[in-house]
Amino acid sequence: MTPTAADLAAMRRALVLAGDASAHEDVPVGAVVLGPTGEVIGEGRNLREITNDPTAHAEVVALREAAAYLGTWHLAGCTLVVTLEPCVMCAGAILQARVPRVVFGSWDAKAGAAGSLYDVLRDRRLPHRVEVVGGVAEAEASALLRDFFESRRD
Repeated sequence: MTPTAADLAAMRRALVLAGDASAHEDVPVGAVVLGPTGEVIGEGRNLREITNDPTAHAEVVALREAAAYLGTWHLAGCTLVVTLEPCVMCAGAILQARVPRVVFGSWDAKAGAAGSLYDVLRDRRLPHRVEVVGGVAEAEASALLRDFFESRRD
């Protein structure tokens, strides 16, 4: 699967949001939800450290904002663009919101649920499956994560 021009623009914005998360001492992950016509309807970055909320992952924050914008939890026709492969919790939220398409940057071999460790988003046993486009701007997204964690090892 090939990312669209809108996907790439959203990924650039998600990378900026990820940088903002890092600046606030949170894991640098950013997410953008594109509406059915390609407009940005939700944005998020990791907010766990600021809010002390373990569910405040970038994806969940962006999905909540998009749902509020549309006035419905059902995000049919939307695309979630995120800098890191979604975890199991976020994959569950994506499925519950009925998001049909996810584009992500860096693969997550330790906790990924979109093809790395698990493939929750495309599990045929579930009633809803998601189109997954991985590895978009992977070098940039991976560099943000690597730099964040290396700075904490010193």
